[in-house]
Amino acid sequence: MSLYGPNSLAESMRTVRKNTIRIAADIPEESYGYRPTPESRSVAETLLHITGVWQLTYEIHDVERVSSVAEVDFEGFFKGPWIAEKENFSKQQLLELLQIEGRRLCDWVEHLPESVLAETVQMLEGSQPASKNRFEMLLGAKEHEMHHRAQLMGIERLLGIVPHLTRGRQPASDQTKKETAAVATTT
Repeated sequence: MSLYGPNSLAESMRTVRKNTIRIAADIPEESYGYRPTPESRSVAETLLHITGVWQLTYEIHDVERVSSVAEVDFEGFFKGPWIAEKENFSKQQLLELLQIEGRRLCDWVEHLPESVLAETVQMLEGSQPASKNRFEMLLGAKEHEMHHRAQLMGIERLLGIVPHLTRGRQPASDQTKKETAAVATTT
């Protein structure tokens, strides 16, 4: 019995990407160059990085199907043509890229046999654990996006934007406050 297999993983990845796209859509294009500190990525660079990680994940686990991460040229990928050609994308182009790459990876994950997800990939020498299965690594790509999405939500706050997840809770919270105030005035 599998409690969390490829279908569940793909669905959770879709949810994460949907929320990332909502945040990206809420940030005005003129703020896509914003960076909280000079050393940090801009909004646009963060979105491109998120998309690139999922593209690299697909390369690692499908195109190359590596057995060791030592075989992966991470630096070359993030400095290579796949990223470079998209560095000057507009907001709309980045949103489309997030949608296309998200859909492609999630559809691929959804149809992966559990035997492929169970395959072991060796980590870099000295890493703990020394190996992970492909499922753990795919889950890690999703968690990586959530990490950067949290950064983008912090940037939204710095820009004066209330994140969509907070906005979604506000009407219920406002109603609760009204009901609490009404009860307090009648007692």
